[in-house]
Amino acid sequence: MTARQQSRYGGIASAPASGGTRWDVRRLNLPSPLWGSNGVAFGPDGRLYAAQFLAGQISAVDPATGDVETIVPMDGPVQSPDDLAFGADGSMYITDLVPGRVWRRSPLGDYSLVSDEVQVPNGITCIGDRLFVNEMRMNGRLLELFPESGGPPKVLTEGLALGNAMQLGPDGHLYYPHMVTGQVWRIPPDGGTPEVVAEDVHEPVAVRFDLGGVLMVLSRGRAGIVTRIDLHGTGSRSVVTSGLVGLDNAAFDTENRMFVSSFATGGITELHPDGRTREIVPRGLDGPFGVAVDPVGTVYAADHYRVAGPEHRAADGTDDVTTHVLRPFAHGIAADGGLLHLTSQYGEVTTYDPERGSTRVRATGLRRPTGIAVLPGGGLAVAETDAGRVLVLEGGGEGDEGNHDTVTVLAEGLDHPVDVAYDAAGRCYVSDERRGAVLRIEAGRTVTVADGLDAPQGLAALGDDLYVVETGARQLRAVSLTTGEHRIEAAELPVGLPPGTGPRTDPALFTHGMPGAPRQFAGLAAAPDGSLLLSANGEGTVLRLTPHGGATVHRAGAPGGEETP
Repeated sequence: MTARQQSRYGGIASAPASGGTRWDVRRLNLPSPLWGSNGVAFGPDGRLYAAQFLAGQISAVDPATGDVETIVPMDGPVQSPDDLAFGADGSMYITDLVPGRVWRRSPLGDYSLVSDEVQVPNGITCIGDRLFVNEMRMNGRLLELFPESGGPPKVLTEGLALGNAMQLGPDGHLYYPHMVTGQVWRIPPDGGTPEVVAEDVHEPVAVRFDLGGVLMVLSRGRAGIVTRIDLHGTGSRSVVTSGLVGLDNAAFDTENRMFVSSFATGGITELHPDGRTREIVPRGLDGPFGVAVDPVGTVYAADHYRVAGPEHRAADGTDDVTTHVLRPFAHGIAADGGLLHLTSQYGEVTTYDPERGSTRVRATGLRRPTGIAVLPGGGLAVAETDAGRVLVLEGGGEGDEGNHDTVTVLAEGLDHPVDVAYDAAGRCYVSDERRGAVLRIEAGRTVTVADGLDAPQGLAALGDDLYVVETGARQLRAVSLTTGEHRIEAAELPVGLPPGTGPRTDPALFTHGMPGAPRQFAGLAAAPDGSLLLSANGEGTVLRLTPHGGATVHRAGAPGGEETP
């Protein structure tokens, strides 16, 4: 069984969904076995362990076969693992970034809390029986923790400008990056004065030493740059551009082979010194969250760290998703002509112009905006989830934060609005996940269109029908806007948490000023050709639902209910 066949939920990925007699359902990209990949480290068993911040789980990867096994499940005590390291006795130590905890998992699988006194813990490393952790925040600390005694942390140094993956160097010093300043620093593990080792390093996110003692600094940018620094020879530098978007961490095996992870695209890849790559676990979508399609049929997905889209390529063992732009925390997305409108669940609404590569900020300070739709006459409607409101954004101008839109409230008093959509008549609908309903907004008041639904999220209007993704029941429901008739259009959708996994505590939006783990969002969009696009976040794909050859559907947004074969 190859990694490309595997599901995120374990086992072999089955057919994407059942579309009944009305729809053909197919994947536009291949499933991704991992929900992103962050910290990586080889365990005592020779497997590579990968932390998945977005999923809240840790998996073990067989580097020979690419097989993936979940070791730390997403419904366990660890909420958002970002990095990990192994102690001398085989214990796994884990930084749980959002709640600010450090855990120990014993070789027998038992969990114990090492510390809850570290703010935004990220980089972690073991030196024999000693344990060190740093903080991914401004003026962060580098600390030694004491798992056995449970004593208070010892602060080695402060003033880190967002620390991250670190390692002991061959000279006996701890090396760590400052992500904000583009520097690499070092300090003796017993404390002392920290010193700068390298400056002007491209977006450093992790420092690693190969078996020959050469320092490797990974870049978190789009080009996948790795900077090699010979600290003990000439001090020379060389740069390898791998093309692996959003590198996060790396580990070397006993043969000095380098394996890298990506927070933006997931997967595990062997990276050769000359920049060649070999896929171990396929890259793909971290989510996806919102999905949109432009007038010429290009499909876009908001994928938390980026805007991405399926490549429509054969399953040839390569990444079949392209990154259009790195866009942190993108969740909702709508296409309008040549522009893409995006929500960040951390409070921002922006408009991105792919042709120019420019971004305009439309609104900030919102309480977890999620779904977004283009108003028939211009402007944007946004579901402000944590405020229980639907907003309209209009006006503004070219430029940045000095030209925010005018924000008005279209509806309020909702329980948990997730997505918004407009029908051909210009009427606005909103899905309310906690109320289990889809509502129509009329003059600031809401009218129930459908209730008794199981966690409705993604919403789209297509002709006379309104479609909604029920993430709890894993199905797509259609509601006739004329008769009120309900139909189940697709079942067994790969959305939401794995079967048998209970709901997790809703994560905090921010911890010590840093963004927390996201809430899942299964988006839905109607395409100009009469098909539906659905973000299957359970397996990391975008699904296209196309009417069977003999069926007809109404073209999305067409006046007069024009039909398309």
